[in-house]
Amino acid sequence: MNKKLGAVATTACVLLSLASVPAGAAPKPTAGATAAAATSADTRFKSIYTKEWKWRVTQRLARAEGERGVSPVLARVDAPAQEARRQYWEGILKELDTIRPAELSPAERVNFAVYRAQIAALLDAQRFREYEQPVNADSAFWTDVTFGARRPFTTADDYRNYLKQLAALPDYFEQETANMRAGLARGFTPPQVTLKGRDVALASIADARAPQDVVFYTPFKAMPASIPAAEQEAMRAQAVKLIREQVQPAYAKVLDFFRNEYVPKARTTLAAESMPGGKAYYQSKIVEFTTTDLTAEQIHAIGLSEMAKIRAEMHEVMKQVDFKGDLPAFLRFLRTDPQFYARTPKELLMHAAWTAKKFDAKADQYFGYLPRRRFAIIPVPDDQAPFYTAGRGGPGAYWVNTYNLPARALYSLPALTLHESAPGHAFQLPIAQEQKGVPPFRRAYISAFGEGWALYSERLGVEMGIYETPYEHFGMLSYQAWRASRLVVDTGIHAKDWTREQAQAYLMENTALAQHEVETEVDRYISWPGQALSYYLGQMAIQEARARAEKALGPKFDIRNFHDTVLQLGSVPLPVLQQRIDAFIADGGKSPYPKDS
Repeated sequence: MNKKLGAVATTACVLLSLASVPAGAAPKPTAGATAAAATSADTRFKSIYTKEWKWRVTQRLARAEGERGVSPVLARVDAPAQEARRQYWEGILKELDTIRPAELSPAERVNFAVYRAQIAALLDAQRFREYEQPVNADSAFWTDVTFGARRPFTTADDYRNYLKQLAALPDYFEQETANMRAGLARGFTPPQVTLKGRDVALASIADARAPQDVVFYTPFKAMPASIPAAEQEAMRAQAVKLIREQVQPAYAKVLDFFRNEYVPKARTTLAAESMPGGKAYYQSKIVEFTTTDLTAEQIHAIGLSEMAKIRAEMHEVMKQVDFKGDLPAFLRFLRTDPQFYARTPKELLMHAAWTAKKFDAKADQYFGYLPRRRFAIIPVPDDQAPFYTAGRGGPGAYWVNTYNLPARALYSLPALTLHESAPGHAFQLPIAQEQKGVPPFRRAYISAFGEGWALYSERLGVEMGIYETPYEHFGMLSYQAWRASRLVVDTGIHAKDWTREQAQAYLMENTALAQHEVETEVDRYISWPGQALSYYLGQMAIQEARARAEKALGPKFDIRNFHDTVLQLGSVPLPVLQQRIDAFIADGGKSPYPKDS
């Protein structure tokens, strides 16, 4: 980390190193710890997380290790099931607090830090009854269920189980609607202004003329040849019947409720701190999404400090291209000049693919371990695209939003691609999944780590030579400013009474994002408190860890070994990352993988 950050950022570094690790969870065992004590503590801890994970699988909140295919049931989400989960996780946390982390073996101390933070976040969500708000400006339960229709089905059982899911969907929607009504009654909803137009995904299904035009029919359009033709036709007929008689009426019912009851009565305030238990609720989201104990005030100040540095870098790029105006004029130029925008969706997708292949050419220079899982580049579905982010990535897929092409700048696309595909999400997550010998809860995603890594990947593109023009370099800086701005905007909205217009103006003044993106992003931050804080604080932690390792190891520092060490962790709280890099330094910067791996 740059030493010129000032006192606020220095404080942040200290907190990133110390916060969120339970008392006594330092990586070194006490002097008197014995092998027998470690074995006993390990056994007790493993017993706790093993039984809890099995329970999580039975609740359909997780998939069993090695589980494949389609589940025939949907998870219960009604109030009694949610209260039972609160009580269960409360009991698990009490059991965990009987264990002294210092008595655990080194490997289990890492697992303990990850697991306890995970259980604490799950419990907080139940205590604040977050399930009473299963919708935000970014997504909702009615869009989440559609992703199952877009995954590949390979067996007849997959189709049979999927048909059972379709039959169960109306009851699931009833449960979620009841949750929304309970949240509405106590003022626990997204702000009304962020819900405008979010009924489009409901209407696209409820109002479809033919069941075959609905996304839920997608798996039946091309079925495996291993399923006899007669059985295929019977399944297709059953799907049509279920979509027409069960699924579409369920969507229509929620659509009517959303338009005529939920949105008109949703809260008109913006801040999370204005919600029931608001101040404590927002702090719980800060802890969850940053894995630190930083306050909103501290994060806001860090964001302002980082923005000043990024603006200085932006002015350097403006000098390189000999632009004569000021930053606002340069941003207007970038937002309006046709040279920076694709003319067709295919052109945008091709540019994304080109960047991804440029990374492939450099991958082995920066990473020793490469994931086996490849990824496809896929356009965001039309029913979700208008309010979706510019892109998303994960195992097997990089989704590129081709809606509203004048809002999708080509100069930002390389940074977006590095973030969402490789070496970002579609690279990091498969590596986490491929790790052997780790408990299943270690496969869970921790936003500060995952988003921090993806944002670090954007900066890494400078070293890798991915950005070929000053404009593409500026696109990366704009994305850096976008994430640093989130520290200012998220805390501004939820703790400092910022207005929606104030937040939009801040992003317009400090990034090259198009107006459309600024509007959708600000609504996302308003309705999803704390999540926006993950990115930049996570990147700062990784950059600080790398700078520390480079300084300590000198010529022994190998960038591939450092990256492999970070990614081998999977997804962990930021303090655990810092502790692992301490061990990496102490071990002389060696690769975490055996030589023959």
